[in-house]
Amino acid sequence: MFPSHRPRRLRRTAALRRMVSETTLRPEQMILPMFVKEGLTEPVAVSSMPGVLQHSRDSLRKAAVEAVQAGVGGLMLFGVPEKHDAVGSGATDPDGILNVALRDVHSEVGDSTVIMSDVCLDEFTDHGHCGVLDAHGNVDNDATLEIYAEMAVAQARAGAHVLGPSGMMDGQVGVIRGALDDAGFQDTGILAYSAKYASAFFGPFREAVDSQLKGDRKAYQQDPGNVRESLREVQLDLAEGADMVMVKPALAYLDVIRATAEISDVPVAAYQVSGEYAMIEAAAANGWLDRRRTITEALTSIRRAGADIVLTYWAVEVAGWLREG
Repeated sequence: MFPSHRPRRLRRTAALRRMVSETTLRPEQMILPMFVKEGLTEPVAVSSMPGVLQHSRDSLRKAAVEAVQAGVGGLMLFGVPEKHDAVGSGATDPDGILNVALRDVHSEVGDSTVIMSDVCLDEFTDHGHCGVLDAHGNVDNDATLEIYAEMAVAQARAGAHVLGPSGMMDGQVGVIRGALDDAGFQDTGILAYSAKYASAFFGPFREAVDSQLKGDRKAYQQDPGNVRESLREVQLDLAEGADMVMVKPALAYLDVIRATAEISDVPVAAYQVSGEYAMIEAAAANGWLDRRRTITEALTSIRRAGADIVLTYWAVEVAGWLREG
């Protein structure tokens, strides 16, 4: 009449639940994305991402130190220039905002955290695409690779420990790896955005980087309905020398994270993107969700799916919660 198996025994107390927990969250598993905008003297709030800022150079330095003190695993920097042009020249300029910001952050925190930077042209071009355009208005893959190579070396010189090519150009990891090695940056790592989908969840990010995008990125970002194609992208990036691979977005692509973890022999990252952040913040602000529990559950699900590393705008706050126990 009564059950002989009682799994609830191991759920009875908080201590028992902690002891048998299969998936953990630790501050060092989380990377904080940060935006720095050229010309600011004070940080500016991103209206669609409550709590997220476009930093000035000074506020970026302060926020970087605070993140390191919180124990987060690393910082991913995105630069927002005052001026845009067809080839994104601010991306390769040693005095462009992203390269200057990398030097600023490196001077503040050195090797005490992992400094990462975005290798992509979308923040810097006046058309908002991730590469340069050909005469027909299409993204020119191979011409873009040449710029990525120059951009990667500039970021490594500025102090980035790990570069994040996010443009989804064919061959980008191999070209960047070759350029870094030729320039003497053999120890600079690559976090490949291997499966980056043409997602509606990127919307608030475009405000954060003052995107100039006209049209869409479906010709180079992944089809949301495809998995095999994404795994091919992962395998190509691994073959080209990626030190880590990433799936972006995270919550709508947990199956892709799992499939990637099963074939990858390097760490797997996932990006909890701006739309995921904005949805939870909006629902919590309306009293529809318990904010802290929802954030923690979402991050745990990403880790459970197989991500070793999670890029999240809540990294510093969650690190504080974890310290509190």
